[in-house]
Amino acid sequence: MTIASQSFDEAALVTEMYAQLLEAGGYDVETTLVDTRDAYMAEFPGDIDIVPEYVAGLGDFLNTRTNGPDAAPVTTNDVDESLAAIEPLADEAGITLLEPSPAASQNAFFVTEEFADANGVTRLSDLEGEPVTLAAHADCEGRDDCEKGLREVYGIEIEKLLPLGYASPETYQSVLDGESELGQTGTLDGTLDDQGLVLLEDDRGIQPAQNLVPAVSSGFLSDHEDVRPLLEDLMAALENETLAELIARVSVDREKPADVAADFLAEAGLVEE
Repeated sequence: MTIASQSFDEAALVTEMYAQLLEAGGYDVETTLVDTRDAYMAEFPGDIDIVPEYVAGLGDFLNTRTNGPDAAPVTTNDVDESLAAIEPLADEAGITLLEPSPAASQNAFFVTEEFADANGVTRLSDLEGEPVTLAAHADCEGRDDCEKGLREVYGIEIEKLLPLGYASPETYQSVLDGESELGQTGTLDGTLDDQGLVLLEDDRGIQPAQNLVPAVSSGFLSDHEDVRPLLEDLMAALENETLAELIARVSVDREKPADVAADFLAEAGLVEE
């Protein structure tokens, strides 16, 4: 089987969990990590069998691919409502979504402590009407939970979007150096305090449900139903506090995702030590 995901630390870590768990289940697994969702969705389903996904991220991608870039979002901050709305789009695409995890990683945005203190900024709405440069993942542009939402819901004037990555060293450094005022990360980012960075509150709620969810080719699943309990047991074993700690081991301590994944799977009893 082939598993594909994006290349930021969190996605790389969860991909390793999938791969090691399925290898322990007897599968020969190949993994590929790419820069954007578009890159692997062009081959999924097809050459790619399984994708570690996020509920709203995948749902809104399928929605705009099917109904056009101006389609109204189908996801909300309620995971069950979002899954119900996504199901017809996923079925049409030949994709089955398994049971999601309680762990959820939403987009979030940060500034430096110095900027926050000097400008009285604690919430995204505090930036309304302000011109900013945003350091973020390339696919942030046009997304309701990213650049578009910041402009249309918060009224923030995004003068420039620098495609430096999601929670990447380059994005952090751009904000720390003053090249950008605002940077993109995730709600589980445990590195900010040590870097002198502050997460801003999403007080107008542009972030939909982003629970981790296995997306599986429906054709592959019909021939390999045994992957369902394996992946759903993994999802059930993850929650926000645990996932944040694991991500910090990769992002802060610079441990290898494969090593962190192996430790977690063994400690959770999902594979034999």
